[in-house]
Amino acid sequence: MPYENNTINRNIRTDFPLLEQTVHGRPLIYLDNAATTQKPKVVLDAMYRYYASLNSNIHRGVHSLSQQATTAHEAARETVRDFIHAAEAEEIVFTRGTTESINLLAQTFGTAFLPQGGTVLLSPMEHHSNLVPWQEAVSRKGGRLAYIPMTDGQYLDMQAAESLLAQKPALLTIAHVSNVLGRINPVKELIRMAHAHDVPVLVDGAQAVAHLPVDVQDLDCDFYCFSGHKMYAPMGIGVLYGKKSWLEKLPPYQFGGEMISEVRLYESDYNRLPFKFEAGTPAVAEAICLAEAIRYLQSIGFEAVQTHDRLLLDAATESLSALGGLDIYASDQPKCGVISFNIQGAHHYDVGVILDQMGIAVRTGHHCAQPLMGLLGISGTVRASFAIYNTLDEVEKLVEAVRKAKAMLL
Repeated sequence: MPYENNTINRNIRTDFPLLEQTVHGRPLIYLDNAATTQKPKVVLDAMYRYYASLNSNIHRGVHSLSQQATTAHEAARETVRDFIHAAEAEEIVFTRGTTESINLLAQTFGTAFLPQGGTVLLSPMEHHSNLVPWQEAVSRKGGRLAYIPMTDGQYLDMQAAESLLAQKPALLTIAHVSNVLGRINPVKELIRMAHAHDVPVLVDGAQAVAHLPVDVQDLDCDFYCFSGHKMYAPMGIGVLYGKKSWLEKLPPYQFGGEMISEVRLYESDYNRLPFKFEAGTPAVAEAICLAEAIRYLQSIGFEAVQTHDRLLLDAATESLSALGGLDIYASDQPKCGVISFNIQGAHHYDVGVILDQMGIAVRTGHHCAQPLMGLLGISGTVRASFAIYNTLDEVEKLVEAVRKAKAMLL
C-alpha cells in the first residue's frame, strides 16, 4: 500500500532529514523509535534559531536577550502544560529526561514519604530506570519492592493489584506503555484503585507520549514523567509533572542557583514551584525544541497518529506471524508502538546484525528490562518500534528481511 493511502494525510518523511540517508548501500529503514525518535526539520531549525539569535542565560538577566530567552523558555513550559492538560504551569518541572524525573522522586519522595520499612509497588515490566531508583530508595529505609504479577498473556493481574494496593504501599509506580511489549497498561483504573487506598501513583510515560493523548487530570495521577527524545524533540530534556499539592511538600532535589529565593551564610530559603526543582542553568534550547515537537505532533493529531500506529502494528504482527517459527510477545491489543519477537532457534543479536546489513535499524537485547526477560524465560528480543514517519512498505521490507534472516540462521 503506498504511503499516501495510509492514515496520515501528507508525506511527512520529507520533514525528517536523517531518513534520507543510506546504510550499507540501502535506504535506511529506522525502526528503533522506542529508543529514540528522529527530529523533524522544524525542531532542528528551532535549535539553530535559539543559538544563532537568542542564546542567553535566563531568569536573572535584565538585558533584552535574557528576557526574550526567559519568555521563550516559560512559554515552552506552558506548551507542555497544555499538551498533558496539567492544571498549572507550576506543576511542570523540566528535567534531563524520564530517568532524572524518576530519580528526583526516588530521592525526594523516598526521603520524605517512604516510611521506614515501607513498600513501593510496581510491575515486572518496568524499565530499569523505573526500578533501580526504587531499589535504592527502599534499601535506604529498610523497605522492599512488591510486584503486580502478570498473566500468561502479558497483562497485569488486576485482581492481584487490588489486593496489593489494599496493603497500602507508599507508592505505586507503573509504566503507561511497556517499552518491550508495547502493552498499554490500564493506568487510569490502577490510579482509581490506588487512590481508594490513599496510595499515590507515578506513571512512567516515556513510551506513551508519542503515541497516545495524555490528560493527567483525567488520569488523576499524582506524578507523570516523559522524555523529549522519545517524541521527536532533542535528547537532554524531559518533564516531571506533579500535582501542586505534592510538589509543594517534597524537598528539593539538587541545590545551587535558581532553586533558591534567598541565601544567607548559614541557611537559605527555597524558590517557588517549579524552580525549587530546577537547580542550575536549564536546557533552554531543548525546552524550546520540546515545545516545537509538541506543536508538530499536534499538527498531525493524535487520532491520525493512533490510527497509523495501529495500521503498522497490525500489518507487522500479521505478516511476521505468517512466517512461522517466530515467538511474538504480547501480540494482541491494547498496545502501541512496539513489536518484540524472536526467531525460534536464533539469537536476537544475530538477527539484528543481519537486519542492519539490509538497512533496517532495530533494537536487540533485554531493552533495560531484565526482570521481564527473566519472566519470559529469554535473554532478549528483536524489537521493531514505529513512529509517524514509518510506512507499510517498510513493514513489508522488515518482514522480508526477517524471512531471509531466518533462512540464513536456521
